[in-house]
Amino acid sequence: MRVTSAVGAITQQVRERVRREGVDLGGDRETADRLVRDEVQRYAELALGGGVPLLGDEAAVTRQVVAALTGLGPLQPYLDDPAVEELWINAPDRVFVARDGVPERLPVVLDDAQVRELLERMLNRTGRRVDLSSPFVDASLPDGSRLHAVIPDVARGHVSINIRRFRSGMRRLADLVGLGTLTSQAAGFLHVSVRTGHNVLVTGATHSGKTTLLGALLGACRPEERIVTVEETFELALDAVDHVAMQCRQPSLEGTGEISLRRLIKESLRMRPDRLVVGEVREAEALDLLIALNSGIPGMCSLHAGSARDALVKLCTLPLLAGRNIDVGFVTLTVASTIDLVVHAELGRDGRRRVVEVVAPTGRVVGGAVEAVTLFARSGDALVATGELPPRMAAFERAGVDPVAILREGHGG
Repeated sequence: MRVTSAVGAITQQVRERVRREGVDLGGDRETADRLVRDEVQRYAELALGGGVPLLGDEAAVTRQVVAALTGLGPLQPYLDDPAVEELWINAPDRVFVARDGVPERLPVVLDDAQVRELLERMLNRTGRRVDLSSPFVDASLPDGSRLHAVIPDVARGHVSINIRRFRSGMRRLADLVGLGTLTSQAAGFLHVSVRTGHNVLVTGATHSGKTTLLGALLGACRPEERIVTVEETFELALDAVDHVAMQCRQPSLEGTGEISLRRLIKESLRMRPDRLVVGEVREAEALDLLIALNSGIPGMCSLHAGSARDALVKLCTLPLLAGRNIDVGFVTLTVASTIDLVVHAELGRDGRRRVVEVVAPTGRVVGGAVEAVTLFARSGDALVATGELPPRMAAFERAGVDPVAILREGHGG
């Protein structure tokens, strides 16, 4: 789908008028609409006189020109589609989207200059940069989508762009029950677990729905809680009244001013959090998170892993990246004592995202590994309670909550 000559000509006319009049279209959609309508009308009058080809659909042309000026051009209709959860560009003629977890190639053909212009337009809204000295960039777009891009010569031949969107309206566990991600029984148990201050680790592979699941779990927090979230780039969307969100910062061109996830976790402890949330742990920041949780601050985070138990092993390994003086025995015991639940999600071949297991560490280390029991497991197409009970009930008891009735539902008491 190439940009038509009419759209290109009208777009150029509007840009020239913007330069002459000194107008900023970035945050003024009404002015953009007015200028585009004026130029479309002028073009249509020229077409009637035979000076240029006739416009087939003036409204469609108007939308395309506005998208080219204030949005992302030919990509904007796909980003406006609520069914599209991710869009990526491998090359100007290889553009893809994923709908409900299923990828498809788009009939869109750009050129290298257009792709670079689109990237620069997105970055202008974020304050982040990408250049030869820093060829990768992660950024949060105004609509909450996450942008990742890499440029040549790190990327071969062409700029590579990923725009990852997050489901709007999925702010509660009940919303995920409606999608079939988890059962009402599992949602009920997770709800009371969050309310009683349990530490939850959300795990899964890429695209398994970890961020959405983490956000829904946070929707179960008590309304009066003060929540501090730290992320590499803003992704979590919370309805909490008392919420502070922080993200990392790239170094400047001089190599100064970088703010890491480790620094953000340490700073968050000075902000009186009732709950600390780390969007995702990948490296040595796992140590800082464990130290925070070990101090008694309830928390949550997400982690890439192939299973719930693999995630516990990985969480015991990542802190070792913080330095040679980190003792593996201390880390393993800390993971065993601080992590209360691991909720693992998967993306099925049918494109559906489902919670497939919920495990609870016992607090013990057996054979050098964190011991855990499985509370919920996937059986066929259903997530069912195994009948096991959480090994540590103290937090439930202090809150006057009995999770047994939920977990034994369907097991005859």
